[in-house]
Order: sequence, then structure tokens, then C-alpha cells
Amino acid sequence: HLQGFRGLRCLPGRAGAGGWGWGGGRAPSRGTSPQGCMNNVTFGNERVGYYETVAGGAGAGPRWHGRSGVHTHMTNTRITDPEVLEQRYPVVLQRFELRRGSGGAGRYRGGDGVCRELLFRQDMVLSVLSERRAIQPYGLQGGSPGALGLNLLLRRDGPTINLGAKTSVPVQPGDVFCLQTPGGGGFGPPGDAGEAEDGAEPAAPQSFAERGSLFEYRRAQEAV
Repeated sequence: HLQGFRGLRCLPGRAGAGGWGWGGGRAPSRGTSPQGCMNNVTFGNERVGYYETVAGGAGAGPRWHGRSGVHTHMTNTRITDPEVLEQRYPVVLQRFELRRGSGGAGRYRGGDGVCRELLFRQDMVLSVLSERRAIQPYGLQGGSPGALGLNLLLRRDGPTINLGAKTSVPVQPGDVFCLQTPGGGGFGPPGDAGEAEDGAEPAAPQSFAERGSLFEYRRAQEAV
């Protein structure tokens, strides 16, 4: 039975955010603040239970842009493919995309967070455990902070509720949970020309490499 996250004494993802900036795949350095949490989300009822962590923006550094839509802390989870999620659980994934502009501005910009919307099809309990909903991920050397995260519940009968950083709340069929994860902090004054390291993320990527269980299955079938 879901009881939120009662009993947790250490908030996952926060230990790695205290004074460290991560540029995505690099060791701790003089970088800015990443999203600062793992955006823990769980929902369920007496028949099903589901738990996921959701990515956000990585912090920029002296020679690199922050990565967008990545985990930056102590997690090795891989989010469930939409087709599997909707087949096994009474939810519909309405939206899952980068949250454009949520990374902090700077000579090197912070990575963007993501937007994720879940439509519930049964009565359940939704629990959220998150950070950076009140204090923005910091920038350095004149860089701007990343955007705050936001947890919204759109009730089927109209009202939109700001759930705050940590809560457990009953949801009904037709309710939508809208998760907006934080961006990473920027580094250096905006407009100051600079070249990022080789391999740094481009400013506005237009496409993504295809991956996931369905892609792997199709590739295996085509190889026969």
C-alpha cells in the first residue's frame, strides 16, 4: 500500500548537489548546479504500483554546456518505454519532451529539464518526492540559475493544483499529473563568446537517436 515516501531520511539525488556541478559524463569540477534531485514519482492502488525517477538539466561549466534531459546524481534507473507503461498500468503518457529554455543562460548554458504528463485512468494515490521547487539551481561567474521545477495536478473537473515538492494525493480517472523538472545553472555572463568542448551539446538539437525496447525489437527482426 502506498504511503508516499514516509520513513526516508536521505533524499535521493540531493547529496550530489551540494556544491558540485556536473557537465554530463565528467567528474565533479568547478561547474554550476544541476537539477538537484531525481524527481521521484510513484502511483498505484491495491492492484498496481509504479515508481520512476525523471531526468532534468545538468549544470554548465568553464568549457561546456550542460546536458539536457539527463540524470546527474546517484541513479542507475532507465525510464519505462511509453508503450510498456501504458500497456501495464492504467495511465496514458500524454507528453514527454525537453522543457525548452529551462536551463540557465550564460556563456555556457545549463541543460534543459523535461516536461512529462501522465493521465490517470483509475483511482490511485500519487506521491512525489522532489527538490529545487523553491530554490533555483545556481549559476556561476555571471551565469543565470536554472528554472525551478514544478509539480502540477490538473483535475478533470477544472482546478489546477500546485502540489509542491513533496506530497501524496488521491487522483481520479481523467486527472493529469504535469511534471516539469528543473534546468541546470549557466556559467559565465550571457553573450560572452566562447567555444564549448568537443562533444558538448548543440544549442538546439533537432533530433534524437532512436532507442528503446521497440526499436531494439524491430532492429532484431530486420536483421534476420
